[in-house]
Amino acid sequence: MAQILSQRHGFDCTVLFAQHPEQPGIINPNYVYHIPGLEQLEAADLLVLFTRFRELPDEQMAYFKAYLEAGKPVIGLRTATHAFRFRDTLSPWGHWGNYYKGEKEAWHGGFGQLVLGTNWHSHHGHHKHQSTRGIIPREAAQHPVLNGIQSGEIWGPTDVYGLSGPLDSTATPLVYGQVTDNTRSYDESDVMYGMREDQWAIASTNPASERFYNPNQPMMPVAWLKPYQLPGGQAGEAFACTMGASTDMLDEEFRRLLVNAVFYLTGQPVPEAANVDTIGDYQPTAFQFHDDAYWQERQLRVPASMP
Repeated sequence: MAQILSQRHGFDCTVLFAQHPEQPGIINPNYVYHIPGLEQLEAADLLVLFTRFRELPDEQMAYFKAYLEAGKPVIGLRTATHAFRFRDTLSPWGHWGNYYKGEKEAWHGGFGQLVLGTNWHSHHGHHKHQSTRGIIPREAAQHPVLNGIQSGEIWGPTDVYGLSGPLDSTATPLVYGQVTDNTRSYDESDVMYGMREDQWAIASTNPASERFYNPNQPMMPVAWLKPYQLPGGQAGEAFACTMGASTDMLDEEFRRLLVNAVFYLTGQPVPEAANVDTIGDYQPTAFQFHDDAYWQERQLRVPASMP
């Protein structure tokens, strides 16, 4: 996305990665305590956040706090609903964590609930077995964030997230997630993410459960706009989307949704049909957890132009 935004649309993008301090320059998603370069937020016009259960030190969290207290715009993707978790009960940042239910009532549910409108709750669809088709409600069809996108065109192989509760009345739902089900039995060898979109049908049952249910009654919002305000801070606006895994980015309309949101939140006219062609050869891997040995073997390096 940073390549598309910078090379197709002229945005100045900086991408930050988790790294172990003893191995600077080596990307290590499993190390939750360090993301160098967050001082970039001091001059940033937009924050795009895609983290999961980070436990960053005080000096790094302070950059997030200052940015959000200034009311600057935010895009939160998928696991950003549970972006932080502080297991140390004495941490001054504990109220930012996903499970917070303490004395600071405004922070119940942590960063995700306060800023994005929901914290981590559940997989509404059957995780790793079902996918998401984006349905646009009629009342949102003309919203500029949806320029160039028709209802039903967005599709991603990740499952729909459940929300911790209804979106508050200030939020604007833009896309609902129709849970779609694989027509074949699940086979770990095909990792499901390489399957074609036309191999999926509307889901009505969970193959892992004997209980009949319809996950599309109700459908969950998967993309929405929401005003936010930290206690003592200025008002800002967030775009939240519970899609966003690397394999979702293969979908042109999904990429367009994100590019449109960037234009909208930075106060610029949204293109009627933004160029969202990928840069170079984009071949994402399926999302899954990897142990430390995997990342040590990969030795993925931060590009020289990025912190």
